[in-house]
Amino acid sequence: MGGSGNFPDVRIVVDGDACPVKSEIAETASRFHIDVIMVSSYDHLIQGSKGVSVVRVDRSDQSADLYIANHIRRGDIVTTNDYGLAALALAKGCEVMSFRGTIYRNDSIDFMLDRRHTSAKERKRGRYGKGPKPFTLEDREVFQHKLTKLLLRLQENE
Repeated sequence: MGGSGNFPDVRIVVDGDACPVKSEIAETASRFHIDVIMVSSYDHLIQGSKGVSVVRVDRSDQSADLYIANHIRRGDIVTTNDYGLAALALAKGCEVMSFRGTIYRNDSIDFMLDRRHTSAKERKRGRYGKGPKPFTLEDREVFQHKLTKLLLRLQENE
């Protein structure tokens, strides 16, 4: 599978199980003629569509992340909220963004991984934070705007 149109080698690879912006990704990718690969466990029913293929993996905890890490290539855009997967994708030369539109960067990923580790240690001690804010329509709009902005920047650099 290769992209068509403006981005011959760019694909958007989605960590699909917990992704709340699947339709925004598909819509934006369609406008730019970019292929999307949604990676999801068999437990989640995700439908493919024109330009969107679905890869189903087993239900073990890291199956989708491992599949993505093993199949992404330089220039892909990876959408995930998993900092570990984000770090691997950055190391492979991918653009990486969260489901809320945060662009992960090499100069900040170490801090994010350290914060995740510290939070995990706190949870083991019985200290729990509030968790993420509920996902809103505004979050969807921000994500779509930032994805569009990223694609326009990549288009200019082609």
